[in-house]
Amino acid sequence: MANQTADFEFELTGFPGVPQKFHMLTSFILFIMYIIMFITNGAVFVLISLKEKLRKPMYILIANLAFSDFLFDAATLPKMIAKYWFDGGKISFLTCFVQMHLVHWLSGMDCLILTLMAFDRYIAICNPLRYSSTVTYKLIVFSCSSMWFIWALIQLDIILITQHPFCGPYKVLSFFCNTSTVLRLACGDVNSTREILLSVGLVVLFGTLALIILSYIAILFSILSLSHSDGWWKAFYTCVTHLLVITLFYVPRVFVYIANYVKLVLTPDLGVFLLVLQSYLPHLANPLIYCLRTEEIKNIISSTLKNKIKY
Repeated sequence: MANQTADFEFELTGFPGVPQKFHMLTSFILFIMYIIMFITNGAVFVLISLKEKLRKPMYILIANLAFSDFLFDAATLPKMIAKYWFDGGKISFLTCFVQMHLVHWLSGMDCLILTLMAFDRYIAICNPLRYSSTVTYKLIVFSCSSMWFIWALIQLDIILITQHPFCGPYKVLSFFCNTSTVLRLACGDVNSTREILLSVGLVVLFGTLALIILSYIAILFSILSLSHSDGWWKAFYTCVTHLLVITLFYVPRVFVYIANYVKLVLTPDLGVFLLVLQSYLPHLANPLIYCLRTEEIKNIISSTLKNKIKY
């Protein structure tokens, strides 16, 4: 591995089929996306961190999700923007594997945080009288902190992939280094490594999705048992925000994993497009969804903007 780091660099291709004349337009779109995600996710995290009124379990989970998305975007998009602006698509061996570790760490964190959100909604709706005593601020902070630390330690991607030599070509057909694209560049038989990493990914993705679905099945039965229409609507409304976020996050990922599992052949540009869709669409939508559909966050933002306008 030490020799490899000195011998070569990987090259991120982005959209390999985009003609040179559209590179500036592509970079402009990516730059606008990055600025929007940087500001909105950063603002949600800072707002929840600073406002004592928002230091509640559900908002702590939203802050962790925003912070995870913020880090993911910062670790991946600037390099791709530099590629289209300055032809800076080259990435060193070590940097590529650090980026790959961050990508899988933060993607896994999103799965775990969304699962915790589902449990939070389950207890809030199915056991409302026990919610304040069961789901406490300290418990959520401890749970999130533990997940950040433990999940960072148990990543297998770098350990397994660096066991293989790389003998070229060194073009990564992606926006960033991830296991599926980098592993294609390794020499020799990588089937066992691919199967291990795919299995782990499937367990994390479908395992957390199964827990979320079970939580919402229980929530659905609880909602249907409510006799008053007002109580039914209020309970349903509290779940809509989370369900939108879950749909945006899981649907593209499930499709990509199933496509990889059945070995469906996708064109390079379509593969990159699906990767971009599953990676960045939730990051764009999440802050907007939470700010528009969460009354306390919306009210604080509204009052803050009114105070700014006055002065």
